[in-house]
Amino acid sequence: MRFILLYAALYAAFGVSSPFLPAFLSSRGLGAEEIGLVLASSTAIRLFAGPLVGRLADRYRLWGRLLAFCAAAAGACALLFLPAQGLLMLLPVALLQASLLAPLAPLSDALALSASGTPEPKSGAKPFQYGWVRGVGSAAFVAGSVLAGEAARPFGLVVTLWLNAILLGAAALCALPLPNIVESPSDAGQQEKSGVLTLLRIPVYRRLMLAAALVLGSHAMHDSFAMISWNAAGIDTGTASLLWSESVSAEVVMFFLVGPALINHLGPGRAAALAAGLGILRWAVLALSTQVIALSLVEPLHGFTFALFHLACMRVIAETVPKRLAATAQALYGTLAAGAANAALTLASGWLYEHFGVGGFWAMAALCALALPVALSLGRSP
Repeated sequence: MRFILLYAALYAAFGVSSPFLPAFLSSRGLGAEEIGLVLASSTAIRLFAGPLVGRLADRYRLWGRLLAFCAAAAGACALLFLPAQGLLMLLPVALLQASLLAPLAPLSDALALSASGTPEPKSGAKPFQYGWVRGVGSAAFVAGSVLAGEAARPFGLVVTLWLNAILLGAAALCALPLPNIVESPSDAGQQEKSGVLTLLRIPVYRRLMLAAALVLGSHAMHDSFAMISWNAAGIDTGTASLLWSESVSAEVVMFFLVGPALINHLGPGRAAALAAGLGILRWAVLALSTQVIALSLVEPLHGFTFALFHLACMRVIAETVPKRLAATAQALYGTLAAGAANAALTLASGWLYEHFGVGGFWAMAALCALALPVALSLGRSP
């Protein structure tokens, strides 16, 4: 229950803020180029802040406390947006909050993975699956987005910042009583000067990073240009929103119900390969058709191409990475393999869409094809 509350508060906080931040920045006098600068700079600082805080958490065994501190401080930063006007005031606040938000998901995942599958020692509560709490997070993100959108109508966009601050504060309170990561006897007392180098010496972790960059990065064109291409094909906004909601619903179902069983049955390697294979199919259909029927059949594949693949990666990390490096491993996975690759491929997607239209999705299918043998190898150790 503690992890469910944490993920609900944390991802709801993401949901009430991230979809509306560009519009808020615009309302405070920023032009399109300045908004792009703020968002790009925030993404860049996350690439450094996430692994840095993850490494500090591993080194000093302060996973829960750092999670609580960063969540509370990020909530306070949300309120700093309220009096800010113009680029010179908004940019520093955005960078500070982005650096504090960066480690929240990796630290939460590290703690949840460590606690999942084992009964709680004091209460004897039944073990939980990581997918359950992550599914709560996905559902909470959608609920937060809807809540913020409705609240912004009568109260304006500033209400999204208040909601963000309140929910991040709630997440901080939920993080304080969480059980710490349980280290194996061989891990206890060990310290490395560079946890990153230690991780990169693990062959299966290197393969995981490559597969994640390819499969998760292949979503960049969909996330950036699917709505645009559907509207250009004459699909109205309401229908396009329903198509998008199909993918989110499939993600939640995969996390909650199907994913854990599939991982147990197939193993992480074959599950990741299944996700990559269905990624080829999904992006090929988007390259060939903008018919609503075709799109409605492949949008639910998001449950496989994102959620199942993510669950497979979490299983590999849990089984192969030393517990003393859990947060560092999660931060590198989230910021470099997923975040940096997605940012680079988003830039590439702009060029692809401008020159080839929906035909650019063939490049995304090719990425999944390249990932297929790498993903399959995740079932092998080392």
